Amino acid sequence: MNKKKAQMPIIRWILIIGVLLFSIAPILFVFLSSFKIPNEIFEFPPRLFFKPTLKNYIDLHSYFPEFFVSIKNSLYVTILTILLTLLVSVPAAYVYSRYKSNKLINLSSFNLLVTRMFPPIVVSIPLFTAFNVLNINDTPYVLIILYSTFLVSLTTLIIKAFIDGIPVELEEAARIDGATRSQVIWKIIFPLSAHGVIASSVFIIVFSWNEFTFAYILAGCRTRTAPVMINEMLGAVMGVQWGMLLAATTIQFIPILFFVFLFQRYLMMGINIGGVKG
Repeated sequence: MNKKKAQMPIIRWILIIGVLLFSIAPILFVFLSSFKIPNEIFEFPPRLFFKPTLKNYIDLHSYFPEFFVSIKNSLYVTILTILLTLLVSVPAAYVYSRYKSNKLINLSSFNLLVTRMFPPIVVSIPLFTAFNVLNINDTPYVLIILYSTFLVSLTTLIIKAFIDGIPVELEEAARIDGATRSQVIWKIIFPLSAHGVIASSVFIIVFSWNEFTFAYILAGCRTRTAPVMINEMLGAVMGVQWGMLLAATTIQFIPILFFVFLFQRYLMMGINIGGVKG
């Protein structure tokens, strides 16, 4: 029995290392291959030690300068999606947290979950027709509105879980001192639920930065985001230039990887609290 107990930590660590290698290996392959010349990329067995080169990145700038425009588009869409989503989600989360006894509000919270369950492809085609009639296709605002609509349900529920832990007495004291409802939300509730806001922002950024379906169907030539541009590079007239493609992929995923690593504590906090209180 004691021997089995002694073996359990070893088995656990072996499984953890196996999962980490399985997860990190593709990322490491893409990153390292972006610094190899094309002939070395698919060598087998792959070489971990080689003479790195920036040729792929230089060629990417020369042959696909529009990729860097798409990175700017992704950044613009992501930032405005964060602002719009939080602007809607924080007051909504406050209402769901403080008015739980209202049946209509509870019903609408269920509708939030239903909206989140719709696959993007189901709503993309009819929305394309609607936006075309409104003449707002090929603008970043289409993606910002869609992403915010799609994300507001998740962020509202995450922030609500944090607001549930804020004592109501703080609000009552502020109201006695003359604060309005909006002042209570943005000057008391918002700062005290900052961890939930950060956790929600991580989800928003990851989705907005990497989303492909909506962007592929609804974005035009002027508003292509980075994932769409990378997909177009796969069908380039000159054929797939793997070195440049891997360089573009590295540029696209490194910022989001760094951001998630930086705020992973808040991300896990949002998942745990949402799982316990949701």
